[in-house]
Amino acid sequence: MKTLWQTVLPLENKNENGEREREASVQGVQSLELRSITAATPPRTVAQIPRPRTPSPVAGAPRPPFSPSPSWPPALVPRREGMAAIPVVKCCIERRPDINILMTTTTLSAFEVIKNQLPSGVLYQFAPLDIPAAMDAFLGHWKPNAIMLMESELWPNLIMCASKNGIALALLNARMSTRSFNGWSGPLVLPLTSLMLSKFSLIAPLSTTQAIRFQLLQAPPSIINFSGDLKYATEAFDLSNKDKRSIENLQLQLAPRRVWMASSIHRGEEEVMLGVHKLLKLVHPDVVTIIVPRHPQHGQEIALGIEMCHSISCLDSHHLTMELQKEGVSVALRSRDDKLMPGTNIYVVDTLGELRDFYKLTPIAVIGGSFLPDLTGHNISEAAAAGCAVLTGQSSCWTLCPHGTGNAAVKSFISSAGNLSGTDLQVSGKLELEKALCEFFSNTAVLEARRAAARQAFHALSSGIIENIWNILHFHVFRKALS
Repeated sequence: MKTLWQTVLPLENKNENGEREREASVQGVQSLELRSITAATPPRTVAQIPRPRTPSPVAGAPRPPFSPSPSWPPALVPRREGMAAIPVVKCCIERRPDINILMTTTTLSAFEVIKNQLPSGVLYQFAPLDIPAAMDAFLGHWKPNAIMLMESELWPNLIMCASKNGIALALLNARMSTRSFNGWSGPLVLPLTSLMLSKFSLIAPLSTTQAIRFQLLQAPPSIINFSGDLKYATEAFDLSNKDKRSIENLQLQLAPRRVWMASSIHRGEEEVMLGVHKLLKLVHPDVVTIIVPRHPQHGQEIALGIEMCHSISCLDSHHLTMELQKEGVSVALRSRDDKLMPGTNIYVVDTLGELRDFYKLTPIAVIGGSFLPDLTGHNISEAAAAGCAVLTGQSSCWTLCPHGTGNAAVKSFISSAGNLSGTDLQVSGKLELEKALCEFFSNTAVLEARRAAARQAFHALSSGIIENIWNILHFHVFRKALS
């Protein structure tokens, strides 16, 4: 019996100007025939098969050497959510070793993030376009028993093609933003949405709010079951030897210095972080600020923290570094493999997929997306899992942002575990942030108490989630699909 697990990334992301940015799966590759997508992949290998940029004629492909009636739980997930699927994949392998699994992505960057995390025996390839011909060929080739989608990805042609072929469907960590809900609930679209959702055997929403949204979209109440947020069950990354050495070297270099990290920083928030850094440097000359931008391609601009000209893209790395030095800042860029020298006081991680590793390097994490009025915060669970003392800005929306319910739970647990009030986790701006960081730097007991509270909060939320997921999957999906 074969299981195919698919991880699909959105091809388009909005930049800070609201424009669409297309991410090429393979640089310079504009199109490939669909035969490349459905080509057989040998078992126990990882295949790097580029995703086509445009639809192409379908050609037959030889069947892989698997037994008939394959089972396929694919997860269609955004870049950072891909890791949430890994614990479920491992659980499926442990509970049902007769199942074979295939994960797919639509972008090369996604593959780079998860390639070292795939359990032994899991296959990998890139996914087809969500068009009827491509999906018919893909499903006809693999003949899966079950498909699992994750988070907010609804692929109409995949869902309808799967239903037509009698393939069970599940949506895990299900969530829908207000914008997506408004789109799917429009009077002209709602009948299609209702039809799509009726094809699922299981929808596991992140929260009561999300469950209500799916019910308002006319999902059958009987298929909606809570299980917990899989992000709390995501295990630590398995690093390659090269990456492990790099992180270990950084850890040694940072050991004697005061370190804090600003993660998921949006354009404009770098001004706050650089301002705080300058204030800290007056009191703690050895301080190191690690900045992890929300969008890695903007890393140099975020490190600069100053609007130097109208077209920042015209500046090269050397120019950026020189301008930073004029501001009294010595910066190192991760993408250039810059060394963390004794005089370096800002380290910009403008690379993909390393956020969790850097949480392990720093005792304090300031979560971005929360220091400007038009932002609503980001997931704080990864920082809590690593035992970071967590701080956010006042703009962080604890209940309504895409990760809101999880954040509210983590905040509540951290507050109770550390005998804190909720406001102790949030700061109003530059001066309050600098004050909180100085308190952590000067009072080790306070810092360690906050770190311990974060770990306790994450542990309390993560225990039992995978068991819950497996139970509802088995009852609603596997019991019938894999019988």
